[in-house]
Amino acid sequence: MTDLLTSIQAALDLPLTPLTFTEAGALPSTFAVTQLASACVGATGQAIAQLLLQQTGRLPTVSVDRRLTSFWFSSSLRPDGWKVPPLWDPIAGDYASADGWIRLHTNAPHHRAAAERVLGQVTDRAAMALKVVQWNAAELEQAIVDAGGCAAQMRSSQAWQAHPQGLAVNQEPLIRRQVFDRVSEETWLGSVARPLTGIKVLDLTRVLAGPTASRFLAGLGADVLRIDSPDWNEPGVVPEMTLGKRCARLNLKQSDDRAVFEDLLKQADILVHGYRADALEQLGYTCVELQRIAPGLIDVSLNAYGWTGPWRNRRGFDSLVQMSSGIAEAGMQWQQTDKPVPLPLQALDHATGYLMAAAAIQALAERLKSGRSGSARLSLARTAKLLVDAGQVSEQPPLRPEEPADQGLVVEQTAWGPAHRLLAPVNINGTPLQWDLPAGELGAHRPQW
Repeated sequence: MTDLLTSIQAALDLPLTPLTFTEAGALPSTFAVTQLASACVGATGQAIAQLLLQQTGRLPTVSVDRRLTSFWFSSSLRPDGWKVPPLWDPIAGDYASADGWIRLHTNAPHHRAAAERVLGQVTDRAAMALKVVQWNAAELEQAIVDAGGCAAQMRSSQAWQAHPQGLAVNQEPLIRRQVFDRVSEETWLGSVARPLTGIKVLDLTRVLAGPTASRFLAGLGADVLRIDSPDWNEPGVVPEMTLGKRCARLNLKQSDDRAVFEDLLKQADILVHGYRADALEQLGYTCVELQRIAPGLIDVSLNAYGWTGPWRNRRGFDSLVQMSSGIAEAGMQWQQTDKPVPLPLQALDHATGYLMAAAAIQALAERLKSGRSGSARLSLARTAKLLVDAGQVSEQPPLRPEEPADQGLVVEQTAWGPAHRLLAPVNINGTPLQWDLPAGELGAHRPQW
């Protein structure tokens, strides 16, 4: 825990002081998944504590519930009388190829279409398996990527370390932070109870990592407006990830919607985005242009495979990075099985999301102190390196299982029906995490502050 926490604190320029962690046990893995989760959540709480120290002169204590944190890294929502749609497309998953294993990520319809352009249309996993086994994994991975899809060959950690992209990621910092020139004087509008009151967060992220970041910021009082394209949907994660947010749709390839977006941007304090490295640039929104439109904007971004190297613009998701970086192969060796064994949950996504939130809070503290805004860049692959570098662990005692009392503490009237939301995993003394809006559908609101 200490090495993970101090590495994260150093990356965020936080004091290298210990935090309080409660509850014993860990998620089952050869890697320190619960420790990573708790360290990321703890550092994010510490960032808020430091902001409050700066603004009020008093430093609140921070404690992290390891058990609740582990559950939040999977799902914090417990529906009452309804079900969340399946997380995975029916043909998404791991397949044996002619020379190893490969994972196909087909949750988005256009990603499934790309895989089927290469392999042919199928109706179920059994039919897909018959097609995949005829390919070498590396050749199939490249063919699907070239077709605009998402796939990852299972590599060992040693193979990833020798791969050009693995070598590039090894040279990147955990969080690439930059401070811009002085822009303006800012006044803190928050309070101890709601420290991010008055902060507008424009959220262009989707699936898990970025939405985790903006969900945390919303819980501290930020006004979060999520923007999706007209045809994007992710029904399996929307009830989990739209907590505290308003959600609208814009098409940034249309002039009218671009004008609306730029007006939103001018009023935003923080922009969070998770497109591929060059996606916003191709739309005309370079870092320089973003600052021209919105001087003082705090720009926090992530991608899958890192910001340098040949894969910097490759589409990717947590489960694919686990396959590429050696995590799934290490799990296979740990379990002594013949199939990939990933982490027990999408830990790279969630961990990176909390690091994004912490980086945004640190940049906000700098802007309030000096008037200088900044940016932060993170990637799932670099978070994977943090976890792998922490080393494999011996068998750990399991977490205490969920109990009915865990589910009845926060009642939420979501867009789909009533649910219970687990208590927040971090306690910042005097600053409760609480969300003003329940989870709702994408596109349910107008694109306005």
